[in-house]
Amino acid sequence: MGAPTIEAISDMSVEGLVRVPRGVTVQDLADRLGQPAGDLIRVLMQMGEMLTATQSMSDEAVALLAEEIGARIEVVDPSEADALQEIEGWEDTEADKDEDLRPRPPVVTVMGHVDHGKTKLLDAIRNTDVVAREAGGITQHIGAYQVRAGADGRLVTFIDTPGHEAFTAMRARGAAVTDVAVLVVAADDGVMPQTVEAINHAKAAGVPIVVAVNKVDKEDANPAKVRQQLTEYDLVAEEYGGKTQFVDVSAKTQQNLDTLVETILLVADVELNLKANPERRAQGSVIEAHLDKGRGPVATILVRRGTLHVGDAVAAGTAFGRVRAMFDENGKEVEAAVPAQPVVVIGLSAPPSAGDEVRAVTDERIARGISQTREARQRQAAIATSRAPRLEDLFARIREGQLQELPLIIKADVMGSVEAIDDALGRIEIPEVRLRVLHKAAGAITEDDVSLAAVAGAIIIGFSVRPTPAARELANREGVDIRLYSVIYQVVEDIEKALKGMLAPEYEERALGTAEVRQTFRVPRIGVVAGSYVTSGEVARGAKARLVRDGVVVYEGRIGSLRRFKDDARTVAAGYECGIGLENFQDVHEGDQIEAYEMVEIPR
Repeated sequence: MGAPTIEAISDMSVEGLVRVPRGVTVQDLADRLGQPAGDLIRVLMQMGEMLTATQSMSDEAVALLAEEIGARIEVVDPSEADALQEIEGWEDTEADKDEDLRPRPPVVTVMGHVDHGKTKLLDAIRNTDVVAREAGGITQHIGAYQVRAGADGRLVTFIDTPGHEAFTAMRARGAAVTDVAVLVVAADDGVMPQTVEAINHAKAAGVPIVVAVNKVDKEDANPAKVRQQLTEYDLVAEEYGGKTQFVDVSAKTQQNLDTLVETILLVADVELNLKANPERRAQGSVIEAHLDKGRGPVATILVRRGTLHVGDAVAAGTAFGRVRAMFDENGKEVEAAVPAQPVVVIGLSAPPSAGDEVRAVTDERIARGISQTREARQRQAAIATSRAPRLEDLFARIREGQLQELPLIIKADVMGSVEAIDDALGRIEIPEVRLRVLHKAAGAITEDDVSLAAVAGAIIIGFSVRPTPAARELANREGVDIRLYSVIYQVVEDIEKALKGMLAPEYEERALGTAEVRQTFRVPRIGVVAGSYVTSGEVARGAKARLVRDGVVVYEGRIGSLRRFKDDARTVAAGYECGIGLENFQDVHEGDQIEAYEMVEIPR
């Protein structure tokens, strides 16, 4: 029996959507499709993809195979592939019963443009001072805080997200876990680019928006202008006949802060039915994580469903462990965290990534298995994305010129900053140079980081961290470049300059002069010399030159010799006669034009 054809495979029954993690192997994909791996390998070979059963498939190969066999296959990131997990005790998909649901506090995300007063507004509500601890007065981490507000002392959970465009990814994660978005717009500044980004993130998350018009105490404040500008983004105030709640506030004078909180609670009560079942295994999201010198990996977790208890075994991204201790935002130790409550958790094996899904499982063995499976998926995804390109890709790269890349290692104090830097650097668009992040993690710069950088020729980016003494000594010995920063803008600027410096230089032609051939002479051992008259500029010995005859270029090369009468000359200016000898070219006619020029490097 012969090998199956593409048409034969296409007739196989593959019902419904099949979700696979990025970097799935041929064998795993065959198992999910319910087809023999050998048949898929033969089809891939017919399409020009030479893969074995245990090799990871690129996204393009999966899409091509799906199109050929008529299957619906969706590739998801390893972090989003929890639904594919098949470890007993992990899945907890049973729907909550209505009688088990209890009201929970709203989770509120504060979003907006940089320096519009988001953190100061939270400070006024929480009576704390976060701004003073931030580099340059700019929020660079995500923080979650729970406060009692309103006349009846109801709990409200606030998430403060950074406002600069470099933190777009962090703002997106903030909107993804929130119930209500508070858009802070300065009354004296109006709508800015990051204001629009925040609106888009909130709309993408499908959450209601409350607009806090801040800094109304300033002399040049114009709240009406803010309302007018936001109508362009479908945020129409109630007084204009719309549905969006606007509150004029001042974080400095604490004007209308109570009204803002009451408005948030009103929107949550009217538009949302915020309930969760506290009597089940906890599920939540990582808001922030870092490596503490004394306590080890520390993660800020927002519980969404269930209750997280001290002693629970948890899986958080590729990290796992048992909750050894939990603390609230004030540093007070707590025994349990209920839905919509943010807590700091100690006891994980490593700092997870901000935005990772957190789930409590039956025992630590299952948590470890989940962690190992997730790590394997991420390795497969890395292999799939780093595999050598196909011949078509190579040809395209050859046509574009030799591909260069700048390898980087990113270390920061918290994973949120690591991912923000990675996201910001990914926005740098220089086609000729590819930026590749070899390793990224939270914590100090270690000897392992320096060793990896030395082998790969990478630059180490340190954000709010420092190298250990041993790592610094090794870096000096190996010549590894370590760059330390405290503000992300400087990281992006420096890397962009480095990328542009790596580019092959660009040149433009600059005309030096032209000469008209009046007569030709044949000189022994030299060849034909063009007796010429310099009509413009000047011609120089050794300069690039082209010979133009009747408007057509018949020669391009260099001026090999230049003489004034019997003497050698370096240059001859316009209005003078000279003898010009062209390198390796003898066919010069009277009336030809000689154009002298040079190539000048221009900055990128």
